[in-house]
Amino acid sequence: MLSLLLLLLTLVGLILVARREAGALTALAVPGIFGLIGLISGASLAAVVLLACAAIIAVCGLPTLRNKWLTARLFAMFKKVAPKVSETERTALEAGSVAWDGELFSGKPDWQRLLSFHDDGLSEEERAFIDHQCSVAAGMCNSWDIAKERADLPEELWNYIKKERFFGMIIPKEYGGLGFSAKAQSAVLQKLAVNETLMVTVGVPNSLGPGELLLKYGTQEQKDYYLPRLADGREIPCFGLTGPRAGSDATSLPDVGIVCKKVIDGEEVLGLSLTFNKRWITLAPIATVVGLAFRMFDPDHLLGDEEDLGITCALVPRDTEGMEIGRRHHPIGSPFMNGPIRGQDVFVPLDTIIGGPKMAGEGWRMLVECLSVGRCITLPSGATGTSRYAIGWAGGFARIRRQFNVPVAEMEGVQEPLARMAAKGYIANAVVYQTANTIDHGEAPSVPSAILKSHLTEFQREVLADAMDIHGGKAVTLGPRNYIGVGYSANPVAITVEGANIMTRNLMIFGQGAIRCHPYVLEELAAKDTDDQARFDKAFFAHAGLIFGNAARAFSMGLTQGLGIGQPATPFDQVATPFAQDVARLSAGFGLCADAAMASLGSALKQREMLSARLGDILANLYLTSMVIKHWHEGDKVEGEKALFQYACIFLLYRAEQAFVEVFDNLPNRALGRVLKLVVMPRGRRWSKPHDDLARNIAAQVSRHTPLRSKLLAGSWDQQDGTEDNPLAHYNALLATQDRAEALYRTINKAYAKGELPAQALHPEQRLEAALEAGVINQEDAQFMREREAEVLEMLSVDDFAFDAFVSDKEKLVRHADAA
Repeated sequence: MLSLLLLLLTLVGLILVARREAGALTALAVPGIFGLIGLISGASLAAVVLLACAAIIAVCGLPTLRNKWLTARLFAMFKKVAPKVSETERTALEAGSVAWDGELFSGKPDWQRLLSFHDDGLSEEERAFIDHQCSVAAGMCNSWDIAKERADLPEELWNYIKKERFFGMIIPKEYGGLGFSAKAQSAVLQKLAVNETLMVTVGVPNSLGPGELLLKYGTQEQKDYYLPRLADGREIPCFGLTGPRAGSDATSLPDVGIVCKKVIDGEEVLGLSLTFNKRWITLAPIATVVGLAFRMFDPDHLLGDEEDLGITCALVPRDTEGMEIGRRHHPIGSPFMNGPIRGQDVFVPLDTIIGGPKMAGEGWRMLVECLSVGRCITLPSGATGTSRYAIGWAGGFARIRRQFNVPVAEMEGVQEPLARMAAKGYIANAVVYQTANTIDHGEAPSVPSAILKSHLTEFQREVLADAMDIHGGKAVTLGPRNYIGVGYSANPVAITVEGANIMTRNLMIFGQGAIRCHPYVLEELAAKDTDDQARFDKAFFAHAGLIFGNAARAFSMGLTQGLGIGQPATPFDQVATPFAQDVARLSAGFGLCADAAMASLGSALKQREMLSARLGDILANLYLTSMVIKHWHEGDKVEGEKALFQYACIFLLYRAEQAFVEVFDNLPNRALGRVLKLVVMPRGRRWSKPHDDLARNIAAQVSRHTPLRSKLLAGSWDQQDGTEDNPLAHYNALLATQDRAEALYRTINKAYAKGELPAQALHPEQRLEAALEAGVINQEDAQFMREREAEVLEMLSVDDFAFDAFVSDKEKLVRHADAA
C-alpha cells in the first residue's frame, strides 16, 4: 500500500512539475525524495523504481550529463529526419510576425499579452468618413444594374471614389492619401460590402498591389511620383502575379525578365526584356500602371556573376509598347474589373523595378510580407460585411414573411439558421476587428491572415447559403428586387482568390504555423543548418520540456474541467472565464498533438494534407475563440448579447474538439492516436453543439428591433439616404413597428376565425378592410396596416421580364406558340 502511495504521489508531483515546466533539477527531486522515503520506510520496490526514474531524468535532463552521450546522437538523427526548408519556404516562414498565434502554439497562452494590444478605437476623421463617404458610395449601388445591365460601377461612383481618395486608404497623408488605420480600412470595406463589385474595387488597391509595395520598398523617386497619383485616382493600379500555370504556387512563375540593353532615342539603356502571360488580374482592364512579378535572369552578366536573380517586381506603365491589356474576364456573379495581361519582349528600364535595381530578386520576400497584412483585411472584411448585411436582410424578411398566420421567424426550422448566421457574423466581426487592432500595433500576422482568409470566407459562404434558404423564392429569382442573389453567386470569388481556401487550410495554417509559431522548431532547424550542436541541445531539450508540460497541462485540466479546480486564472468575467480556460486546455492539447504529428511523421507530414488541415482547424478555432473573448471583454454589452457570445464560443470549441477527434482517429500510428486521446480528453469531449434554447433566443433578437440586432448591424449602410434603394433600411423600418402590427394581426385573425369577417377575405388587404368595416379596428390602425402591407408586399415581391429579355442573340430565340 505504501509503495502504491509513493508511486501515485510521485506521478502527481511530476505532473505538477511538468505543468509548470520547472526544469530537470526540480523533476529529479520528486522521484529522488520519494525514492529515499521508500528506502527509509521499507518500500524497497517503489524505492528502486523511483530512484531509477531519478537517474534517467538526471542523465537525460542535466546538460553536463546528456552532452557526453545523448545530444550528439539525437543531433545526428535529427539532421537525417528534419524536413528540408527551401529558400522560398524560409522566406515565407520569416515573413510577418508572431503574436497570439505563438501563445496558442506554446500550450500556455498568456492572456495578458493578448490584452496588451489595447484598442484606441477609430479617429473622428475615420468615423466621419465611414459614416458619410462610405454611405454615399454604398447609396450609389444597385446590384442588378451593376451586375446585369452595365457590368461596371456607374461613372458617377467611379468619380466619387477617386475624388474621396478611397484608393488611398493605406497611403500616408504626406502623399495625399487618407492614412487610415487597419481597423478603419476594415470598417470601410465592411460597409461597402453591400455590393461585391464596389468592395473589391476599393479593397484590392489597398491590399496586395503597387501602393503597399511602393510604401514598403519603393525608391523615394517612385514614392513621390506614384503615391499621390494612386491616392487621388489619377493612376489605377493592378498587380500581375497569377497566370495559367502559376496560381497558388506563385514561386513557379514562368514569366521572365531578361537583363539586356536597348538603344532608345540614340542612347543605350540597361533594362529588362519582359515576357509574361497573366490572368485573373483585378482592375487590369482599366489599370494605368501594372505591378508585375517575374523571374529575373542575367545571362550576359550585365549586373554581376549571378544569372538567376529570382522573383522580382516592377512597375510597368499601361502604354508601354508591346503590353496587351484591356480585355476582361467574367468573374462569376460580380462584374468587377478583372482580366489578362500579356507581353512578349516588352522592354522596360531597370529603374522600373520596385525599389530600384538593388531590389532585384527580392520580389518573393516583398510579396509574402505584404500578403501577411493584406489577407488579414480585404477579403475577411468583405466577408464580415457581407455576412452582416445577410443577417439584417434575413432577420427582417423572416419577421415580415408570414405563413400559417405567424412570422416564419417563429418557426424553429428558420430560427436554427438565423442563430447560426448571427453567431458567425458576431465571430467574424470580433476576429477582423481584433486582428486589425494587432496590425495597428505593428504586427504583421502571417498565420492569422491565413486563418481569417480561409475561415471567414467560408463563414460568408455558409451565411449566404442560410440566408438564401430563409428567403426561398425571393432570393432565387433574379432582378432589381433581389438584393442577395448576385452576392451569393459571387461568393466563390472570395473562396478562390488570394490563396484558394483548399490550399490555405490544408497547407498554410498549420504547415506554416508549425514552424513559424512554434517556440523551438525554427531554432532547431537553424541549429541543423549551421551544424551547431550546443544550440540544438538548448532548443531540443527545451522543446522536450514543452512536450511534457503540454501533456501534463492537457491531462490535468482535462480531468478537472468544470470542477472549478486546476484551471488557470484568467482576467475575464464569469461569463467568459470557462471559455478562456478551455482555450488554455485545448491549447496545451494542440501543442502536444502538433509535436506528436511532427515527430511521428517528420517530413512526410507535408504530404498528409488532411491531417495538417485538421491541426490547422484546431489552431484556427482557438484563435477565433480568443478574439471573441477579447472582444466581449473590451466591448459594451447589450441586452441579449450574452446568449450570442455563449453560442459563438460553444460553436467554436465544439469544432475544435471535433478536429481533435479526427486527428486522433487518423494518425498513421494508431497507438499514438489512442494515447493522445487519453491524455487530451481523459473525460471525453466537453462540448456539444449549442443548445436549442440559445438558438431560439438569438433568432428572436435578430429578427426584431432590438439592441442586439442594432449592434450586429452597426457599421452597415442602413439608412434610406442614397440615390439607390436600401432594402436593409426598409426592413429596419418595418421591424420598428412590428409589435404594433403583430397585435393588429392577432386581432384581425381572431375576428376572422370567429366568423366576424367574410370568409372570402383571404388577402391581408381584404381582411383589414373587412375588419375596419366590422369595427374590429379603427381608421388609424387601418391606415397604418394599409401602408405597412404595401411595404411588406413590395419586400416580398420578385421581378418578371419580357419573354426575350435574357436572349442576347435574338436570332436564336425559340418562338414558342404561347410566348408573347
